[in-house]
Amino acid sequence: MKPTKPALDVRALKMDFGGLRALDNIDLQIYHGEIVALIGPNGAGKTTFFNCITGMYEPTGGDMIINPVEREPVRINRLKPNVVTEHGLARTFQNIRLFHKMTVLENVMVARHCRTKAGIAGAIFRDPKTRKEEKEMVDFSYGLLDKVGLGQFVNELASELPYGAQRRLEIARAMATEPFLLLLDEPAAGMNPKETNELDRLIMRLRNEENISILLIEHDMKLVMSISDRIYVLDYGKMIAQGTPSEISEDPKVIKAYLGETFDA
Repeated sequence: MKPTKPALDVRALKMDFGGLRALDNIDLQIYHGEIVALIGPNGAGKTTFFNCITGMYEPTGGDMIINPVEREPVRINRLKPNVVTEHGLARTFQNIRLFHKMTVLENVMVARHCRTKAGIAGAIFRDPKTRKEEKEMVDFSYGLLDKVGLGQFVNELASELPYGAQRRLEIARAMATEPFLLLLDEPAAGMNPKETNELDRLIMRLRNEENISILLIEHDMKLVMSISDRIYVLDYGKMIAQGTPSEISEDPKVIKAYLGETFDA
């Protein structure tokens, strides 16, 4: 039986910076297995929304509830980012934030640590349980890199990867935390058409094979319209529309605020 509660349920979310209201009573729900896009002009509040639900900002008001599969609901207001990650939310960033002096494999293994149990004593004495866990971490990380098409680059420095491959490495690193909800902040930024098409297929495959939900911020409207089940539209911190891709592409408010300048149906 499919879960009936949203994977993420945000109600009346507000975020103020001094006298500026960056998010104004935002409601947003993502259901298990959905790909949902959050779009809008620059400065609309999209990344601020991501920062609120991942614990980087403490909202001024509202509720943020997650419903992990087969676990109890959790209110994530005021939780630290590492705790939010442990509960099953993972994100990438608009500006790539890899460990450039580490190898591709090491970048994924670092993220994997939030799912390991070995403490300081285990790391020092390297008992059999710790060694077994380390091998499992390496095998898991190799598998993820194969899944995102980076298996041949495991021993390369992250800084030496092509740009599109660095984007995919960020996604692999987020997936290493085993999220039930993956947040992608402009994953296609700076990509050429070939790289964007590969990203399109990767996002769909991750949703289908890993049984996760995905929320993405993206300006590439062809990508958004091709993979999204539903779309939310922000403008000046207010939610002005939500619906299917076809509904959004025909909404006069959305066309006036955003799509009229950028979208070619």
